[in-house]
This record gives sequence, structure tokens and C-alpha cells, in this order.
Amino acid sequence: MIKVIAIGKVKDKHLSALIDDYIKKIQRYHKIEVVEVKDEPITDNEKAVLDKEGQRALDKIDAGEYVILLDLHGKSIDSVSLAEKIDSLFNSHPKITFVIGGSLGLSEKLRERANEKIRLSDLTFLHQMTRLILLEQIYRSFKILNHETYHK
Repeated sequence: MIKVIAIGKVKDKHLSALIDDYIKKIQRYHKIEVVEVKDEPITDNEKAVLDKEGQRALDKIDAGEYVILLDLHGKSIDSVSLAEKIDSLFNSHPKITFVIGGSLGLSEKLRERANEKIRLSDLTFLHQMTRLILLEQIYRSFKILNHETYHK
């Protein structure tokens, strides 16, 4: 199973529709779950905000899950490598969990729990858009693994 934990809600209905479309496309290949956790109002105490959001995400992660954080400081990865990683991880882990941080990023405890950190791009995206981009890349991974044509 693949799980995506995202801090914060997607407020744009058009973006939500695209996200839902990719979830349906992925479900043709594999079970996927998207879990939203509440984001915190931003205050002067950014660490406290990150810690609360991070704990909410950690509460949704079980012991046996392989956790991949989407992190601006993570390892750069291309689509083929992501597909190979997903395929390889399914052989040893029942659940692969991707975590998308909130607008301030990721807590230290969440970073410590992660098995690895990747970045989708050198560009910075809104965390709500990151969810769509990640889901598209997971869908692309299944197309690659099944040797199916997909828009390049």
C-alpha cells in the first residue's frame, strides 16, 4: 500500500478535482490512501507549529512503514528512479508512506523518523500543489513499471 500524509487541506476545488483524478488512476494499479492532518496557524514560534504538525503526521505512521519525506534538502530523484524505488520497496515493506510538510516545512522528529528524504524539484511549490505533483509521479511510476506508454 502507498500512503500519502499531507499537512493541511487543499482549499482549491479545481486542484482537489485533479488530485482525486490521480488517486483514481493510481487505484487501478495499487491501493493508495491520502491522509490529511490539520495544519497549525502560523505564529512567531515556528518550532512549536512544526512540532504540532509533525506530531500529527507521526501519529498516522505505523512502525513498519517505510517513510519518505518530501524535503527541499532531500536527494534529487527522477521519475524512473522513483518507479524503481517503489518497486524495490514493495518487496520489503508492506506500506510506503510519503509525507508532505506544511507551509513551514517539517519537524525535526518527523525528519528523524524518515527512512529517506527526496525532493521533487529544485523549485519550491505550494505544499497543496506538491500533493498533485507527487500523485502524478506515483501514477507515472506505475505506468513505467507496467511498461505502458505515458506522456513524456
